[in-house]
Order: sequence, then C-alpha cells, then structure tokens
Amino acid sequence: MRWRDPRAPLAAAGAIGALGFVVALLTGAPALAAGAVAGLVCALGAAFSLLVSARSLAAHPSAAPAARWLGSGAVVWSAGVAVRAVAAESGLAVSFSDLLVLIGTAMLANGAVMAARRGPAARAILHRLVDAYVATAAIFVVAWVAVLHPLQNPGFAFVLLAPMISLLVTCTVLPVVLTGRAGSWQLGLGGVGVLATTTIAEAAVGLARLTGGSPPAWTLLLAPVAFLLLGALPWTVLGDSAADEEREPVSPMIGHLLKTGPLILVVVATGALLLHLARWGGRPPASPVVVLAASVVLILAVRLVVLIMSNARMRRLVALGDRQLRELAESTGDVVLLCDYEGVVREIGVGVEVTYGYRPDEVTGRSIFDFIHPEDVPAIQASLRSMGLDAEDGDEPGACLIACRVRGSDGTWRPTESVATRHVGGEELLLVTTRDISEQEALRSQVAHLTFHDGVTGLPNRAYFSERAREVTGSRTAKAVIFLDLDGFTAVNDSVGHASGDYLLSQAARRLRGAVRRDDTLARWGGDEFAVLVETEAQSAVDLAERLVRAVSQEPFRVAERDIALTASVGVAFAEEGVSSGDLLRNADVAMARAKELGGRRVEVFAAHMHADVVRRLELAADLQRALLDNQFAIEYQPVVDLATSRVTAVEALVRWWRGSVFIPPDQFLGAAEATGLIVPLSEWILREACREVAAWRASSWDIGLSLNLSARQITAPHFVETVEQALAESGLPASALTLEVIEEMLVEDAEETISRLSELRSLGVRLAIDDFGTGYASLAFLRQLPVDMIKIDPSFVSGLGRDDTLTLLTRTIVRLGHDLGLIVVAEGIERPEQLELLREMGCTRGQGFLVARPMAARGVDSLMRTSLQSII
Repeated sequence: MRWRDPRAPLAAAGAIGALGFVVALLTGAPALAAGAVAGLVCALGAAFSLLVSARSLAAHPSAAPAARWLGSGAVVWSAGVAVRAVAAESGLAVSFSDLLVLIGTAMLANGAVMAARRGPAARAILHRLVDAYVATAAIFVVAWVAVLHPLQNPGFAFVLLAPMISLLVTCTVLPVVLTGRAGSWQLGLGGVGVLATTTIAEAAVGLARLTGGSPPAWTLLLAPVAFLLLGALPWTVLGDSAADEEREPVSPMIGHLLKTGPLILVVVATGALLLHLARWGGRPPASPVVVLAASVVLILAVRLVVLIMSNARMRRLVALGDRQLRELAESTGDVVLLCDYEGVVREIGVGVEVTYGYRPDEVTGRSIFDFIHPEDVPAIQASLRSMGLDAEDGDEPGACLIACRVRGSDGTWRPTESVATRHVGGEELLLVTTRDISEQEALRSQVAHLTFHDGVTGLPNRAYFSERAREVTGSRTAKAVIFLDLDGFTAVNDSVGHASGDYLLSQAARRLRGAVRRDDTLARWGGDEFAVLVETEAQSAVDLAERLVRAVSQEPFRVAERDIALTASVGVAFAEEGVSSGDLLRNADVAMARAKELGGRRVEVFAAHMHADVVRRLELAADLQRALLDNQFAIEYQPVVDLATSRVTAVEALVRWWRGSVFIPPDQFLGAAEATGLIVPLSEWILREACREVAAWRASSWDIGLSLNLSARQITAPHFVETVEQALAESGLPASALTLEVIEEMLVEDAEETISRLSELRSLGVRLAIDDFGTGYASLAFLRQLPVDMIKIDPSFVSGLGRDDTLTLLTRTIVRLGHDLGLIVVAEGIERPEQLELLREMGCTRGQGFLVARPMAARGVDSLMRTSLQSII
C-alpha cells in the first residue's frame, strides 16, 4: 500500500466505521454515540484522502486548498458530534460541542465555495445571505407547521439554533456552487452534499432532544456516508491529470430557479401557515415563528423598495443616455428616429429637416418605406422582421446595418447608411441612426472614375483595360484585342504643342468610339495608342480594325486652326487556349509595331498562321459562293439499318464538295459555311434534293426514311419552318418520313428560339433526333423540353465497345434510357463485328457505319432496293 494512494485507507475507514456502528448498537451503546464514532472514523478517512489528493491536484489550482478545508471541516464537525455524545452521557453542557459543529460547518462551506469559484467566494455576499435567510425562514415555518408546533417548550429555539444555522449556511453556499465556473466545481458540489446531510443529521438530533428520544439510525449514517463519498471525489471525478477548464455556464432554467427559489419557498410557507391557522381556529403561532415571519416580510419590503429605486435610477440613466445619443448623433449631422418593427415612425429628431428637408411632424406617424426607394424596401423589411423575431425569442439586442436610398423633399434619391438597434425604453421599438452619404458616394465614384479612366479622352485607361482583359480571357467566346497607334502624332506635339495634341487625342477618341460597338471596350493605352477588346469572330475583328483605320484617316483633324491628317497602324491578336491576358495584349502590341514597320495605315494580325487563316477563310467563302452557283456539291447517302432484321430503314444525307477533281472534306468547309452564313442556302439545297430523291424511292414501294443534320444558323434563319414545309410539299415526301437531327450545342445559345422552331417542325409531323447523344451536358435537358423520337449514340462511345468497359457500360445505359423513354436508338460508327454483336445484345434498335454500309451516291442506294445487307451484317 503506497502512502500517496489513500483509496485503501479510505475504504478501511468506511469498513471500520460501519463495523463500529454495528458493534456499538449490538452491545447496547446509545445510537448517538455509535453514529458519532462511525462519523469520526469516516471523517478521518475522508480528511486523509482529501489532504493527500491536494498534492496531486496541480491541474486544479482551486481544488487543492478546497480539499484541505473540506477535510478539516469534516473532522471538526465529527469531533463536535462526538463531544456532544460524551456530554450527553455525563450530563455536561452542550455549548462547546455545538460550537465545534458550527465551526466544522463553516469550514465545509468555505471549502465548497473555494472549489466552485476562482477568486472571491461571492461578489454579492449580502444578496446571497438575504436570499439564504428568506429560504431558511420559509423552510423553518413549513417544518414548524408540519412537525414542530406540538413540541414547543422553553428551550425550543435554543435546541434548533444549530440546525437552523447549518441550514442557513447550506442555502447560502448552494447557489454559489451551482453557478461556479471552476473546473473543480464537482468537488464543491460534494461539499454542498455533505452540508445537506449534516444539516439533516443536526435537525434529527435537535428533534430527538425535543422529544426526549433518539434520532433514527439512518440519520446518523448520512454524514459518515457523505464523508466517504467526498473523500473519493478527487480520485473518481476530477482525476490526476484533468485540466482546470471552465465549465459551461449554468442553464437558464437553473439560473431562473435559483433567483425565484426563495420566493417560491415564501409562498409555500405562507400557504402552510394559513392552513395551520385555519385548522387550529386562528391560534397564533409560537414567538420564534412570528419573529421569523415578520423579519421575512420586512426583508422583502426593503428589497422591493431597493428594486423600485434601482429601476427608477436605471430608467433615468437610460433616458439620459438616449438623450445624449440623440444630441451626439444630431451634432454630427445624423438623423435619429424611433420606429416600430413595421416601420412606422414614432419619433424623429429635428435633424431630418436639415438633412432631407422634411419637418418632423411630416414624418412622424408615417412609414419609413414611404421615403425609401422601392428596390431597397424588401431587404429592409426582411431585416426588421428578423430583428422582431429575435426580440420575441429573447435574444440579446443586436445592431442591423442598412444601406438604402432615401427620397429628399426635393425628390432626389440620396444614398444613406443607417444603424438600427432595439430600443431599451420598454416598448418594442427600434432606434435608427441615419446618415446621408451623398458626398461620400460622389467622391467615391469620382475617385473610381479617375482611377480607371483617362483624364484627356474620358476613355477607360490601361488599368481598366487590363482588368477587363483578364476577366474575359477565361470565357469560351471568341475574343480579340486591337491595338491602334496614330502615325506621326509625335510631330503634332512638336508643332502645335502638347495642349493641342491632347485636344487631337480627344477628337480621335470620339471617332474611334463611333466606330466600335457598344459592347466593345475602347481604352486609351497610353500616349497616342488606343486599345479595343472585342468578343467576336476573327473576321469581324479584322473588319472592325479596318473601320478604325478609316475612322482616323478619312478626314483631317482640326487643331489650332489648321488641318492635320493622320493615319493609324493597327495590330490584331486573337485569344487562343492557353494564352493569358498579358500575352494577348503583348501580341496585339507586337502586331501593331509590325504594321508601323510596314509603313502604317494598315492592319496586321499577330500570328502568321492566324493571318493566313483569315485570308483562307475569305477565299473559301468566295469559293463556296461559286460552288453553289456552279453545282459543285453532291449528296451521298449512308444507310441506317434495323439491327434485328438487317433491313434498310432510312438514309442519312451527307454533302460532298468536288472542286474540279479535288475532293474537299466536309470538316474543311462546313465551319466556314456556318461562319459566313452560306450554310443556309447550302442546307436548303440539300433538303430539297434529298427529299426529292427519297420520295422517288418511296414511290417504288420502298418504305425508307430520310435523316438530315441541321445547323444553328439554319434553324434561326427567317422562314426556316416554311422552307421545310415547302420542300416536303414539292417532293411529296411525308413529314413522318423526314427526321431532322440536332446536336446538343444548339441548346446552349438561343435555346428558347431553337426549341420554339423545332417544336413548330414537330407539329408538322417531322421527326426529331439528337445527334452525337451523350457528348454534351444538354442531352437530358433537351429530352425534357422537346419531345424527340430518336437519339443517335456518338461514335466515340461505339468505338470503345468490347475494348473499354466504361464506354461499354455507358453505351448500354444510353440504350436502356432510350428504351425506357420509348425512343428509337441509333448507333453511329459501327466498324467492327464485335461492336455489332454487342449492340444487338444490348437491344439497340438501329445502326450505321462502315461495317454496315459506307456513304454512297444515289445510284448505290438504288442497288440496295434489289439486294440485301444480310450477307454483310
């Protein structure tokens, strides 16, 4: 057994105390003496445990001295009980024993308070004592009514003095411990428990002395058991290494109960006393009860007077603070008002007339929303409702910052900043302080304008342009930067001066502003250089650059009563993937320098291949125009077969261009046709020719359909629906035999117009299909917005069948989705037999690809009418 581990001695003390108590009772010893011996032994064991534990409670600074006080108090109290037992046996007086009991009680109380709090035991000790006295008196009155009134004798008050003092101490310490924040507050709670048990034991002894009997055995065991539990606390609850952390604040319910507990006890005692008087015919109670009742009434009356005086003083302070706040706010130019949570003004300061031009009586009684801009009203109403809900929930008052526009008496809207807080004057009102920040806003706007605009031309400056370029560089739209330099401007400054040169720059800025679109960003880059940021196609950017050159050189500038002719060198740079905004600006500057080196008055594109691409696109557009006139285009048809029966169910019309004997792949000219708008007449020619050809095949009793791809420009072209309807009427092809295919990207731009046009076609009976299904993010949205008949699986999925498990799973999912939606599923790009077998196994409806049949001219399709693809697939 180690000296520093008192758990074994503590257990031994408990065993010895219990054994001694039992032996004493069996040998005929008085119960009081047996209890005293057991209590003293257990108190010594608990004191030993607490004193030893004080050495190891370094993590609890407040617990170590508290443990010493608690242990010492337990021993002193038990010694007093033992002396009382000896004095009773020898007929000695009991005053010394009662003194020891009271001293022990005080030591226990001090230890409990020290364990539960850091610093002083109680900041409002007088308030605690008054509450404890009221509670003790009320408990005594209840006990007198219930038990004590038949036992009155000349020593009545003296005998119960010790338990009453112990009860007073317990009632004083209990709220202090319960509201304590120290980490060792459990030790303090254990001390309160010991005080409660000793109070009960003292009351039992006093009652026994009044009746001339012995206290119940269980009351004699309460204190020893409590001592043992107290001694075990440091080793079970606190532990050796627990940190001295503050515990959470006491719950509001317990705090409210501690405040109202004495009053509740007074009410209970009053009721008990009234019942007693009614039962005993109005017989007055004993003198001690009368004295206690009178003292409680006096204390409550004094507290009520103090509370009224304190409340009046607080009201005066609040009113004074409110008045000082208004005077301070109005001295700074702010407007102070009181309004309810609905916004109705109850009171407003005179500053409203100086700031906004309204007399106070014109505003009082009206809603603040009558003066606030309608766009700002919803947000302010929501803020006021939120503050009203917080007030109903009892939350702490908070401040709400409000920015809005307020209408002055002259009708102008003035920006304001307001702070709304809950008023503490008793009514449910808001105190609002409003400040007119028109001057600050004007200054802020002026500073922002000067920061990002050029003082000579009024255009955005380099900083603004660079920031704007960084913003749009990450977007998907095509964009270009144009740099323009005035050729010969240095000579202007040298000849007519810098002031005239600035005037010429302002004239040039006006001309350039008239040449660019409203959405373009025109800025003065510095010196005689200007920059333009455009979000458009390459050809449009080059066209704009040419317009800028003409705008500068078309007529002379009138400066200092003379005409000055200038030209411009322009460089164009196009944004590419991976090119930063800084690189884009640098590229445009380099291109402009190249234009200047070549003599000026010209446009240069930064990259040679980009310049060549623009030229090639222009040439290709001209060639496409001639090809339409010279009938250089032809149509090939790729069969679409039923995978279950190998029967050709439809053909997809594909355009081919033979420029003389040279075949031009579709991917080389369709983009240019789309960009130049030539795709519209080209698509109309394909539609008419294909409808005529398929109608002829159907006239030969061959049930075959036609599929055509649509372009975005074709769908949005004027009279597009009428063109389709006319082609069907001229060819005689049924609308149900025509399937028009769209790709998902068409839904990204002008989605509303596209869906509207396709819906009109659907109403004609034309079938709709989604081409390249699964490659974009708009597929499912398209299926929801427009009733389609067919989805075509993109070849990138089909190519991985049998080789890529992920693509195979995705393809199977698409097929299942199509079946669940009741759609025809067509697989594109079938090139290998294993792909065909997997698609059949998945239940894919139709397919096309080189394995099934390559695109062929109309003559090749004619031969299909007499043969079958069964041998192939």
